[in-house]
Amino acid sequence: MASTGNGLDYDKEQELKAFDDTKAGVKGLVDSGIQSVPKFFVAPSEETCNEKSDLRHAHFNVPIIDLRDIDKDGVRCEIVKEIGIASSKWGFFQVVNHDIPQDIADEVIESIRRFNEQPNHVKEKFYSRDKTKKVRFNSNFDLYKARFANWRDTLSCLMAPNPPPPEEYPEACRYAFLHLLNNIQRRA
Repeated sequence: MASTGNGLDYDKEQELKAFDDTKAGVKGLVDSGIQSVPKFFVAPSEETCNEKSDLRHAHFNVPIIDLRDIDKDGVRCEIVKEIGIASSKWGFFQVVNHDIPQDIADEVIESIRRFNEQPNHVKEKFYSRDKTKKVRFNSNFDLYKARFANWRDTLSCLMAPNPPPPEEYPEACRYAFLHLLNNIQRRA
């Protein structure tokens, strides 16, 4: 059993397991009407920024990964290096010139929104921590290892090189994922 800074006993492992066992993720917590954020989502104050900042004048430049000319000599290695730097420094990046038409990208995003808006009993069929599954839904892939959890849910679907049979994709996303997959395979 762990103890919080306020002296109250707190069993993080038990709370994590109870959360994970719901198979509802973060959205499930919100939908349940919780009144406070569970402690395992709260970063210790020493790990958060205590300075008040005025973000109105802040300028952030999200790393842009440009896939144009990826098939030219040396460009692929440079792109891989840029992805590594963006991932380690920022944790995210934007990809441009990927040749996925905007209507297909929008369709995929909307299908994922539909998936997340479904009742828990539909989504829980995909809830898994098994990394060998080609389609899985969960909250925080490192939930039991991280010092604190991130407020997010994730739907992971393998698209290549060996995608699952179409019926393994969530129904809310199936058409959009297959449309995306067909588009990618045509370009390969």
